[in-house]
Amino acid sequence: MEQRTLGDGLTVSALGFGCMGMSQSFGPNPGDRSQMIAVLRAAVDRGVTFFDTAEVYGPFVNEELVGEALRPVRDQVVIATKFGFSFDADGRQTGLSSHPDSIRRAVDGSLQRLGIEAIDLLYQHRVDPETPIEDVAGTVKELIDAGKVRHFGLSEAGTRTIRRAHAVQPVAALQNEYSLWWREPEAEIMPTLAELGIGLVPFSPLGRGFLTGTVDASTEFTDDDVRTRIPRFSVDAREANQAVVDLIRRIATAKDASPAQVALAWILARAPWIVPIPGTRRVERLEENLAAADLALTPADVAALDQASATIDIHGERYPAQMQAMIDR
Repeated sequence: MEQRTLGDGLTVSALGFGCMGMSQSFGPNPGDRSQMIAVLRAAVDRGVTFFDTAEVYGPFVNEELVGEALRPVRDQVVIATKFGFSFDADGRQTGLSSHPDSIRRAVDGSLQRLGIEAIDLLYQHRVDPETPIEDVAGTVKELIDAGKVRHFGLSEAGTRTIRRAHAVQPVAALQNEYSLWWREPEAEIMPTLAELGIGLVPFSPLGRGFLTGTVDASTEFTDDDVRTRIPRFSVDAREANQAVVDLIRRIATAKDASPAQVALAWILARAPWIVPIPGTRRVERLEENLAAADLALTPADVAALDQASATIDIHGERYPAQMQAMIDR
């Protein structure tokens, strides 16, 4: 697979793998742990080198799963994880925390659960308004100097925060939602990243499944599916937002490709420093996603998607109010 560079030297596959959904958020969690390990190793076999997890996924259990799956191929992969939340005595997430002591504890815990000697890319999961970003970046710099971390990243951070952090410790990547139905980063975030030489790692590049064309207004979600609480996935919003899927499907039909492949190929065509991280629990979906790396969209295709999607009014917020409040802009 094509390789791309994040920041000043972190080389990864053009498509990464978002591991969160193997442990939470999208309906009943898989009962067969070995099956999830097999999917992760199948990704490695097919050229994926970039895997994304976080201490809060589960919490904690996703890192354990990723560690078990990838330790045998550690020399072939780049593992990213995240800090930034606080937990109670029972391991329940209670809020944001990026105090330096919290960061150090989180990193030690992540290293133990992953079973690795150094974290390749460490993100601040959400900006903590109670801790100056200079203190966060300085703490990560110390961890890099100590050999526990190799590269520093941010997630859902605004341009001012990015610049302040980057001045203390170079930021390799920003993880942010970005897709054909969430293009807000194009206004300020992406120009800033291009200026500073920072990579973009889009999560939910398939709109939490919506852009694959497999979700519509009639889809019923289980109670433990996070989409039941996201305004963008209300029935009315799904009906209104079908227009963007119809647009993608028209291009997909012309290219003899799937909507998911077109949605991912469009992101890949935006800039060579963008590495989306779609997730899945199934090898067949993994193979479908990876084929997007070989789908060549012409400049005319990209322009048509750009222009047409810009005219579509997307309905519904992308997060519930509590989660929306954690976004730094």
